[in-house]
Amino acid sequence: MDTNWLAYAIPFFLALIGLEYWLTKRQGKAYFHFNETVANLSTGIAERLLDVFAAGLIYGFYDYLHQRFALFAIRPTVWSWVALLLVTDFVWYWYHRLGHQVNLFWAAHVVHHQSEEFNFTVSARITVFQAIIRTGFWSVLPILGFPAGMITTILLVHGLYPFFLHTRTVGKLGWLEYVLVTPSHHRVHHANNPQYLDKNYGDVFIIWDKLFGTFAEETDEPTYGLTKQLKSHSFLWQQFHFLLELLVAVWRTPGFGPKLKLLVGRPDTVDAGIRAELEARLLQRSTIVANRGRFRGYVLGQLVGVLLILFVFLLLEQHIPGWVQALTALFMLLTLINMGALLEQRRWVLNLELARLLVLWGLLYAASGVQMLIVLAYIGGLSWWVYQTTIRRYYFTFLYGSPRLA
Repeated sequence: MDTNWLAYAIPFFLALIGLEYWLTKRQGKAYFHFNETVANLSTGIAERLLDVFAAGLIYGFYDYLHQRFALFAIRPTVWSWVALLLVTDFVWYWYHRLGHQVNLFWAAHVVHHQSEEFNFTVSARITVFQAIIRTGFWSVLPILGFPAGMITTILLVHGLYPFFLHTRTVGKLGWLEYVLVTPSHHRVHHANNPQYLDKNYGDVFIIWDKLFGTFAEETDEPTYGLTKQLKSHSFLWQQFHFLLELLVAVWRTPGFGPKLKLLVGRPDTVDAGIRAELEARLLQRSTIVANRGRFRGYVLGQLVGVLLILFVFLLLEQHIPGWVQALTALFMLLTLINMGALLEQRRWVLNLELARLLVLWGLLYAASGVQMLIVLAYIGGLSWWVYQTTIRRYYFTFLYGSPRLA
């Protein structure tokens, strides 16, 4: 049976994350925090999941450009592979730099910089929107003449390397600091210290930053996250907060020209007060602090479960019917949103639990075809409606130790 061996990257990376966690705990360093780690991994799970549906389209897009518009007929040789790596990294530098300097691009890339910690889990903070934007930049590669097969292969290697850069456990690496992007260089890039802002955009080679004047050496201890920290672990808010801020800012800006200028302007041109307005309207957090073991156990159980589903989903994707893929993806996305709502203690979290149950029931019915499931679903729905107050009280008491969220 054909399997997707790239699925084994999941346990491989999880093992490295576990090793880093063990090392930092042994050294007495608090580099991992529960809520941050769950939020980081949730973003990565969503990106890997949605990439299953986008990968074929992206490959087809590269192949179409190569067949129709290639300037040169490049064949796979040692030198063409080296050239492709260098060109890919050069394009990445400019994609990454513009991702920090253009509001439309920053709306996607900001998710990668939201974490206030810095460890291997931060490398997972990539949105599917960011991948789409990158594809636009990398479309120059097939036009130059590199075949789609070469491009997708080099992008796998190019995407693997940055994982190892997101760590505080590795110091400076001697002469490699002059050639490659190292963990030290990338710590600078993720820092919000004033002297480190907008520095070290390179992905594999640090030469582009030194050539274009955006290099900074790590001297002072970095602090991580945004210049104005998000202070939220909501999956949806992390994904869309800056896009909403930008849309509100554009709406309030009179005239087509100024609106367009704002869209392509720098992030600091967006009124910082808009976020506070949106938070007051959209983020109604509870005042209860849930530190109970059963709460963390419940969230961790969902995280482990969705990781296992993702592994099987990727491993056997070619053998899973389309409708099963769609329902499974919907269940996983609802679970990721649910975990964020649990961490934020949203009042509407129980509605997400019901939505997840409905999707599971739909999968069970579609797979079995048992008509009685429809009757049971109807009875279950009536029971939920009749007893929802009681269910809500026991649910919140079980997880938070209180029958309601304040």
